[in-house]
Amino acid sequence: MTDVRAALPSYPHADRDDIVENLHGHQVADPYRWLEDPADPRTRAWSAAQDELARSWLDTLPGREAIAERMRSLLSAGSVSAPVWRNGRAFFTRRQPDQEFPVLYVREPDGTERVLLDVTELDPSGLTTLDRWSPSLEGERLAYQISVGGDEESLLHVLDVTTGELVEGPIDRCRYSTISWLPGGEEFFYVRRLAPELVPDGEEQFHHRVWRHRVGTAPDKDLLVHGEGLDHTYYYGTHVSRDGRWLVIGGSPGTARRDSVWIADLSASGDVPELRQVVDTSDGFRVGAWVERDGRLYVLTTHDAPRWRLCVADPARPEPEHWTELIGEEPDSVLEAVRWFDPGDGDPQLVVLRTRHAVSELALHDPATGRRTAEVPLPGTGQVTALSVVDAATERDRDRLWIGWTDFATPPCVHAYSRATGRTELEQRAPGAVEVPAVHTRQVTYRSLDGTPVRMFLLTPIAEPDQPRPVLMTGYGGFSLSREPGYTPSALAWVAAGGVWALPSLRGGGEEGEEWHRAGMREHKQNTFDDFHAAAQHLVDEGWTTPDQLAISGGSNGGLLVGAALTQRPDLYRAVVCSAPLLDMVRYEQFLLGRTWNDEYGTADDPEELGWLLSYSPYHNVTEQTDYPSVLFTVFESDTRVDPNHARKMCAALQHATSADPAKRPVLLRRETEVGHAARSVSRTVGLATDQLAFLAEATGLALD
Repeated sequence: MTDVRAALPSYPHADRDDIVENLHGHQVADPYRWLEDPADPRTRAWSAAQDELARSWLDTLPGREAIAERMRSLLSAGSVSAPVWRNGRAFFTRRQPDQEFPVLYVREPDGTERVLLDVTELDPSGLTTLDRWSPSLEGERLAYQISVGGDEESLLHVLDVTTGELVEGPIDRCRYSTISWLPGGEEFFYVRRLAPELVPDGEEQFHHRVWRHRVGTAPDKDLLVHGEGLDHTYYYGTHVSRDGRWLVIGGSPGTARRDSVWIADLSASGDVPELRQVVDTSDGFRVGAWVERDGRLYVLTTHDAPRWRLCVADPARPEPEHWTELIGEEPDSVLEAVRWFDPGDGDPQLVVLRTRHAVSELALHDPATGRRTAEVPLPGTGQVTALSVVDAATERDRDRLWIGWTDFATPPCVHAYSRATGRTELEQRAPGAVEVPAVHTRQVTYRSLDGTPVRMFLLTPIAEPDQPRPVLMTGYGGFSLSREPGYTPSALAWVAAGGVWALPSLRGGGEEGEEWHRAGMREHKQNTFDDFHAAAQHLVDEGWTTPDQLAISGGSNGGLLVGAALTQRPDLYRAVVCSAPLLDMVRYEQFLLGRTWNDEYGTADDPEELGWLLSYSPYHNVTEQTDYPSVLFTVFESDTRVDPNHARKMCAALQHATSADPAKRPVLLRRETEVGHAARSVSRTVGLATDQLAFLAEATGLALD
């Protein structure tokens, strides 16, 4: 290994162009702007040289085979999802130990199971992924969406459940579309973008519309329902009540956490429903609304309740002034979801999911009064991934609630709660027999720079610190997304080798409600990074690790997190994996979906907000002659969310600026093609994790063998 390091070639040459722009009085340098263009011959040559450099280092790292084998073993657990019930049929996914992707099944009322959709049969190359699926209310048809090569474009198809034959499709441009079936299975509402030739150049990924579609007809005959005249960045979701009477549409500009809601009485409308606005984004709060089986409009909202509350109203009088609170906000938990549960005994209940410091809790509530009537036992400290109950047409198992479940050491499985017994029992475990390493799981509290208490999950091989160990810390802290306990093979592999894995609940996320989110966005974004630095310092102070043994990793918004961490505190971190990251926060809006995130970060078009962005933008805060940590950028060329140019530019900047010996603290760029921002095959997951973990282990001294 020493000989290989000594022979490591110098970093590939990257021209530093003299580009300096005056933006609102700021002199902003951008020497690597040419790397934004993947077709530029210089970019092609530079990328090829980076590929060669990365492989020359990664392929010779010690412990590669050991970590790959452990990852394969842990992933061989497979998975199973909670069933979705339709007219006695149960629809669910299962991944067997030897399968690359989950397979969609249907279980008939007599208990027989059969495959409905296996993407590896559609495409043996492993480049096709299943994005979404939705059975009709009668269980006779299934709409599903697939993507190819990581593009997340979601081609929509419909198949006949009884015969398995394709009824129609593909319908393109259905990215992020919900499917809301009308009774009878002949029509549904869905979301589709306008054709590229109908929108301005550069806006092809936007301009979503809600349509009404009749199965078997050409999509160009669909009826336009909603979206004309609204901001081109709007995303929409649809919901149709089980009786087919009410259509509810939710929408927001980009990823802004402020919602609009519209409702229509389909029984009083023609084919194109007449929508009535309930809430506008200018009101500034979040709303999820639907009409439940008792005929009331249910409203889950942060209005006057940053940790969420549940209100009800008459759908004919849906405005906020007519809402009545049914289940109130609690001071130390977040109200996440509500499901109707009718055991068939004349006493329907609401199943209420809360998270307390990112850990799931379930309870039953009276739908008439909102009173809590029972606790639903859960297996431990983990995450409820899905809730489902049988539909009214299914007499069998009426008193059971199916619960999708996982925790840090438990592969995705299904539990069932019985109203009659009050017990929750394992219904179906993940199909693979896997030996999960012994880990100690705990949640600790530390204080951030401004004194704010922050919680952090720790996975450790021993109960208490005995000596400083290599630590791998990750995080997210953005878009009100919560990082909850879930089966994490890479974390288990790290702990099995003797390391410690850490996950702090950073401000910007949703772990403590909407105020927690707002405390880590826009002008408050530095709080997210301060929380992360404080978590690292806590692990050092408690004796778990030292700065020379501390590795960090993050992807997407988490890539921004670790990019800011390594530029702000290069002394605190020894090694970094930065995956599919945002790093140039001045120009992020100009690429792919970037303009949909400016409500979260701010925009460079505004003088004040540009100041926020420049204060932490990793690319603009690289300082020459700094001893930077080892850094591995991992990017995916088919990523349609975050442009790989962020990592290219940052890699070139760090390779130029670092004073560290590249044979001891390398800065590398690892690329993959024909894979995107999200779903990937098991084999690709193993390959990526092997490179990432081996890189971090070598830097921090963790022995993987």
